[in-house]
Amino acid sequence: MSILTSSSSPSVFICFLIIFLLTLTTPICLSKTARRQLSVDYYAKSCPQLEQLVGSVTSQQFKETPVSGPATIRLFFHDCFVDGCDGSILISTVPGSKVLAEKDAMDNKDLRKEGFESITKAKALVESKCPGIVSCADILAIAARDFVHLAGGPYYQVKKGRWDGQLSMASRVPSNLPHSNYTIDQLIKLFNAKGLTVEDLVVLSGAHTIGFAHCNQFVSRLYDYHGTKKPDPAIDPRLLKALRMSCPHSGGNTDIVVPFDVTTPFVFDHAYYANLEGKLGLLSSDQALFLDPRTKSLVQEFGKDKLKFFQAFAVAMDKMGSIDF
Repeated sequence: MSILTSSSSPSVFICFLIIFLLTLTTPICLSKTARRQLSVDYYAKSCPQLEQLVGSVTSQQFKETPVSGPATIRLFFHDCFVDGCDGSILISTVPGSKVLAEKDAMDNKDLRKEGFESITKAKALVESKCPGIVSCADILAIAARDFVHLAGGPYYQVKKGRWDGQLSMASRVPSNLPHSNYTIDQLIKLFNAKGLTVEDLVVLSGAHTIGFAHCNQFVSRLYDYHGTKKPDPAIDPRLLKALRMSCPHSGGNTDIVVPFDVTTPFVFDHAYYANLEGKLGLLSSDQALFLDPRTKSLVQEFGKDKLKFFQAFAVAMDKMGSIDF
């Protein structure tokens, strides 16, 4: 079981200083002025080498900094769940503004810089070959797919044609992202609001087969679950002991991170679901998927059949990637 320490650094400028998006005469990222029909071959004529360009960056990033994978996938999730997949998570707060951008919301403070850096590098390369054509939102969607595949997950076609949003508000984030202590009822309600089903909830949660969480996301499970002054009974004693060693009840190193998947933390597979069956889920919201009859059977199905999970994940990512409010 690996326990890692995350590094912190100042926010990076995204998409060629997109913080000035509202004041530039010709924005680098394409503005969202009308709804477009998404299609796999959207850039077939205007930028036919797009996937290869992004792929060259993601493959290099994955080799040099493997954490870029889960960081970018999470970035895509956080973008899509807040007012659609419009790249607004990439916008930085305008200096001096009292209105914070999405990336500066408290719920997004733990988004790793490697995810932003991956998109910045990919955007720079794409712009050098296809200037002013490809949206940052599409690059983010492609990069997320690439990292899923590079980590061992399915390869699926990405529909393209998204506009980049100009509006990015931190105040929109809390009510639109799932929280680590959400109940199944709360999760289903949130996903339904995005046009996603109970199966989509279970499938997309499987992205936690890679990635890490800070102690504050689950520490209450270890010491004071729901105010009982006792640990969550739905956590394996061995995992509880290991987590307590790294995450004290109070104080401790706030940079400590723990893998969502304690068995194969760097591989995109279906072990996440088997872990839930064995009481090895890290977050309360993860473990709840196995405890609720509405989601338990799906957890069991995906835990037994990796191909079925991969196929369902590809479909669910396409569905989520088409969210546009």
